[in-house]
Amino acid sequence: MSKYYDEKIETLPKTELKELQLHRLQEVVERVYDTCPPYRKKMEKIGMKPTDITKLDDLNRLPFTTKQDLRDAYPFGMFSVPQSEIVRIHASSGTAGKLTVAGYTQNDLNIWSEVMARSLVAVGCTKESVVNVAYGYGLFTGGLGVHYGSELLGCMTVPVSSGNTKRQIQLLKDFGATVLCCTPSYALYLADEMQSEGLKASDFTLQQGIFGAEQWTQEMRREIQKKLGLKAYDIYGLSEIIGPGVSVECEHQHGSHIWEDHFLPEIIDSETLEGQPFDTKGELVFTTLTKTGMPLIRYRTRDITYLINSPCKCGRTSVRMGKIFGRNDDMLIIRGVNVFPSQIESALFTVEGVEPHYQIIIDRVNNLDVLEIQVELEDKLYSSGTKHLQKLRDLLEENITSAIGVGIMINFVEHGTIARSQGKAVRVIDKR
Repeated sequence: MSKYYDEKIETLPKTELKELQLHRLQEVVERVYDTCPPYRKKMEKIGMKPTDITKLDDLNRLPFTTKQDLRDAYPFGMFSVPQSEIVRIHASSGTAGKLTVAGYTQNDLNIWSEVMARSLVAVGCTKESVVNVAYGYGLFTGGLGVHYGSELLGCMTVPVSSGNTKRQIQLLKDFGATVLCCTPSYALYLADEMQSEGLKASDFTLQQGIFGAEQWTQEMRREIQKKLGLKAYDIYGLSEIIGPGVSVECEHQHGSHIWEDHFLPEIIDSETLEGQPFDTKGELVFTTLTKTGMPLIRYRTRDITYLINSPCKCGRTSVRMGKIFGRNDDMLIIRGVNVFPSQIESALFTVEGVEPHYQIIIDRVNNLDVLEIQVELEDKLYSSGTKHLQKLRDLLEENITSAIGVGIMINFVEHGTIARSQGKAVRVIDKR
């Protein structure tokens, strides 16, 4: 077993894990209170001091951190160390020209590499794996996060980055890649391009796919696995917390294990801000327990999921998170109904012949929201006759309307009409 399977930590009894978390929570709260003015101000406002944290449940008394807090402190106001100790900057896209900036000390980079190496081991990677990193490199955390974890594990690491798809396919084949790391939408694009070049899954040596950076459904997973001949694993992360490697699925693919010795999770109701029990859907919140450059206390990710506390067959004792349903700030409100794109995707893929390329277009006509879904089909279906296509359209409209509670229109478009993504797919166009 790899040294990056930390059996002592990953199978730690719950009581011991909670003791470790409390100790690290007390340390990080004291650190931000002493070194980060925005946190000290928030805690003083509610009359709280670090010494008030005496048990793990006291986490609920601490104030939340939001993306707006990070924007207000742009660029370096949330750092908890002098700027001279920051060795790396990452950032995610923002509004009004402002990025959400994250600063990393060498300690943070070491932790990031370790949890990413753990994540690779969890999906079955070994020192013998050949890891093709097709996430983007740069301010986006995906490429470099996977890269350093892969190198720490000792894998042959191929830093291809995103784009240049023909070269990607050639290198996947020529270098004997066993692991593909990219967004799920780009994995499907690669599969289509392979097919157009007359290549089959059996022409490659891929075994595992590690896909993240965008929300994807179980139906999409099955499509990727079928087309690429690998086992597709979900990985989760965000630059504010650390990057990819916050959680990952194990071989059993029943929720993503959160590395709880570093990241303390909660689920809250987005409206009441009250904590929610296990297996209840809500907003995911994280507290970083070991970061030194820019620790975050109760950071609201806006991602909607649930936590699983039942035992996993792999033996790891950390809680797991379900697949992301969507973001509460990306939720669509159509004629007063809350709709997540993932609901539409799941309903689409229940019908045979639908390709995993679609786009949701929302418009307003005569003061009424109109929802159109453009869908590509398998080539053979376009010549199946008008009656068959109408029957297929009716079935899709019925399935989706039933799933989301809002009437929709299906529009079949020619193969290749919907733009393929080399990063995160653009699924929704809102014209309202």
